[in-house]
Amino acid sequence: MKTIEDVKNIKTNTKLEEAVKDCIIEEIETCYEDREEDFFEDLFRNGCISGMVSSLVYYTETQKFFKEHDEEINELVSETIDSIGCDSITGIFGDKFDKSDFLCLEQSNQNLLAWFGFEETARKLAQELGLDF
Repeated sequence: MKTIEDVKNIKTNTKLEEAVKDCIIEEIETCYEDREEDFFEDLFRNGCISGMVSSLVYYTETQKFFKEHDEEINELVSETIDSIGCDSITGIFGDKFDKSDFLCLEQSNQNLLAWFGFEETARKLAQELGLDF
C-alpha cells in the first residue's frame, strides 16, 4: 500500500509533472486520506471529467492549466498519436475534439487537453509508484 509520503517522494522531471503531483497530494490530503491508491483508481476509472480534481473543474481553471503547460501537453499528445498509430489528434479524442479549433485557442479543446495532460501525467506518476491500473 502506497502512502502520501510515497507520493510526495516521487521524482518529477517537468513543470507539468510537478503541478500534477502537487494537485494529487492536495486531493489525497483533502479527500483520500489513508486511501492514496483509491485516488488513482478513481481518476483512471472516472477521469477529470467527474470533477474529482477540484482545481480542474471550471473552464477558467482548465484553460489556465493548459496555457501554463501547453508545450508539455502537446508533447504528450504527439507521443500518444505515435504510440497508438493514429494520424491526428482526432484519433485520440474523436468527436470530443472541435476540429474547427485545430489550434486549440478555444475553451472546449483547452479543457479537453488540460484533462488529458493531467490524466496522462498522473498515469506516469502512478507507474513510478509501481501502481498499474
